[in-house]
Amino acid sequence: MENMTLEEVQKQVDDYISQFEEGYFDPPTLILRFCEELGELSRVVSHRYGPKKKKPGEEEGDMELEMGDLFFVLICLANRQGYDLNEIFQKTMEKYNHRDKERWTRKKEKPPSYEGGNEPINELDLNQ
Repeated sequence: MENMTLEEVQKQVDDYISQFEEGYFDPPTLILRFCEELGELSRVVSHRYGPKKKKPGEEEGDMELEMGDLFFVLICLANRQGYDLNEIFQKTMEKYNHRDKERWTRKKEKPPSYEGGNEPINELDLNQ
């Protein structure tokens, strides 16, 4: 499968939904569907990593598939509301980059060597 932009993903979902008379569900229904899909993902995670193991004979859940279902419903909600997921993502990253700038311990990175000689670069520019 080819890599797609968020805009292309939103269009593909819109093309799919647009073929049906019912169209997009209303926001409360989409939120309920999102919660349902989140529950299914939670079950897979709980079985795989948590103390609650699956019942004998119960099929192994597919974490990727459940994440895909969540993503699909989120895209439906964004499309229904006329939101651009790329803009939403950019705003969210700006928020996290500002709010959590000093919140977590940054990994220590070795500065790259200067190609022209043996002297190391003293400062690492994280804004590159």
